[in-house]
Amino acid sequence: MSIELQYLIFAVFLVIIQMVLQSTAGMFANGLMGAAGSRDDEVLTTGIGGRFERAYYNMLETFPVFASLVLITEVAVSAGMMERSTLAITAVQLYFWGRVVYVPLYVIAIPFLRTIAWLVSMVGIIMLAWPLLGLVT
Repeated sequence: MSIELQYLIFAVFLVIIQMVLQSTAGMFANGLMGAAGSRDDEVLTTGIGGRFERAYYNMLETFPVFASLVLITEVAVSAGMMERSTLAITAVQLYFWGRVVYVPLYVIAIPFLRTIAWLVSMVGIIMLAWPLLGLVT
């Protein structure tokens, strides 16, 4: 299995971990019955719980792009359209570790460092997409 696919799997687990943290925070904010119910009258999660929730939703915004680019890269390499590169390996690592660092920085509310972590993950996405632009005709 390629390093890119391994990091895609790691990112899937990061999504799952963030989902558990977000839902746990929601349960603490809205109570056990609120979590078990229809959530029609759910209270907006604030404080640390709200930060877990927003960090999770931010992950959901970037993850499909990351996953798509990893899979397109894998197909292109398998089809012989491009060679596996250290750029792609570095890109997936930047995305993943940027996202890992982003969560605690967001939750404990460190604004500028959080933004840098987000930018690192976005640089990873751009680095992953860049070589694919050469395949577009």
